Amino acid sequence: MKISAVSTGLLALVLMTSLLPAPSVAAARPPNILIIVGDDMGYGELGCQGFTQQIPTPNIDKIAAQGIRFTSGYVTGPYCSPTRAGLMTGRYQQRFGHELNPGPAHLTPPTVGLPITEETMGDRFKAAGYATGWFGKSHLGYAPQFHPLRRGFDEYFGFLGGMHDYLDAASDLANPIQRGTTPIANIDYTTDAFGREAASFIERHREQPWLCYLAFNAVHAPLQATAKYLERFQHIADPKRRTYAAMQSAMDDAVGVVLAKIRERGLEEDTLIVFFSDNGGPTGGNTSSNGPLRGFKSQTWEGGIRIAYMMQWKGHLPAGQVDDRPVVQLDILPTALAAAGVALKPEWKFDGVNLLPYLTGQNKQAPHDVLYWRFGPQLALRQGDWKLVKARSAGSGDYARTGKATVDGAQLYNLREDLGEKNNLAASHPQKLQELVLAWEKLNAEMIDPLWRDGSAERGTAGKGAAKPLTE
Repeated sequence: MKISAVSTGLLALVLMTSLLPAPSVAAARPPNILIIVGDDMGYGELGCQGFTQQIPTPNIDKIAAQGIRFTSGYVTGPYCSPTRAGLMTGRYQQRFGHELNPGPAHLTPPTVGLPITEETMGDRFKAAGYATGWFGKSHLGYAPQFHPLRRGFDEYFGFLGGMHDYLDAASDLANPIQRGTTPIANIDYTTDAFGREAASFIERHREQPWLCYLAFNAVHAPLQATAKYLERFQHIADPKRRTYAAMQSAMDDAVGVVLAKIRERGLEEDTLIVFFSDNGGPTGGNTSSNGPLRGFKSQTWEGGIRIAYMMQWKGHLPAGQVDDRPVVQLDILPTALAAAGVALKPEWKFDGVNLLPYLTGQNKQAPHDVLYWRFGPQLALRQGDWKLVKARSAGSGDYARTGKATVDGAQLYNLREDLGEKNNLAASHPQKLQELVLAWEKLNAEMIDPLWRDGSAERGTAGKGAAKPLTE
């Protein structure tokens, strides 16, 4: 059979083309990243958690229904600022001294905040070519060097402190609500506003990959809601609980506004979405329920550190899945970077891990051998089903936060059999106790002392009696 010159040329072209590398997934548009943080929301409050159905949360529940809900989701700080420092860096905050909260704006020194030696989530995604926006609470320092616009974010709308009035933008002149670095004069309701601003950011940057960090101050004190949301819960007799329900419902509505924008622009399969709470509920402060867990915000019992946590990436991660393997907020940054096609470098020294192989079934092991906590004199370590813990009452004044942690008197629980931490097994399982003690001490030796303290002096309550349970 004769082969023409044209046929020979075509054959050569086909052969050459077949030798070229196939287009990589990374060559496609990287996924958008949406990280949503609730403030002081208890483990038991969302409908999808299954403990209380008193407050409908259809929009947040939909993230779980269309993705993965982690029943053993944790944060590394039992209250606000340390958790956020860990999220921003993917590293245990105790490694760089951010173990405790900054104080109120008018009392906090200009050196106190997320150390500028640490690369942030904003820095890493901006370097990867993303548009970066931050909407809501910061609580990572007040001085100019700690401002989100100096930490890798292109846009910012929110406040720098630990709490803010929901209805009055000018209520705290030392801690104003800002657009960029400019204080704003008026606001309707912070929860609504933060959701709108995040949706606007997504709309304006829909043609490029974006990172949107939406950090609500809901459902943190002060308990405030508008008539629109309060009317939904007239059947709740307790005024405090009614207002809390209204605030959580408002947050769910705001999440819905953002998710609707993503659907409207056909970006669901191009967006990795994460929702979690920054710590457990301060039950006495805002009625937020931690379900079956012992303790609450500012404690290393499960009620302070185990939180509602879910992740969705339609078309890439399984839908409607429940995963009981322990994960932590430190995992969000390395997971998001891996999804974006960014190679994770050893010199970044992440404590969090890329969860994608675990969630897609490539790796059926637990993502973490151990998880570590240190919070003033309190400590914890989880290894498998076992937990070492030494916790203090949040009502015990400064002692709940100040002082140095030691393993003396630490307790031991099996969380698989005893989720409520009722049966201390330290005496009956001395070998397991010692194993966890050694693991905690090994990790703790890598950490540094807090760069600042959080006592009554820092909180402006010195000389006024015992400190009350934390409000920031």
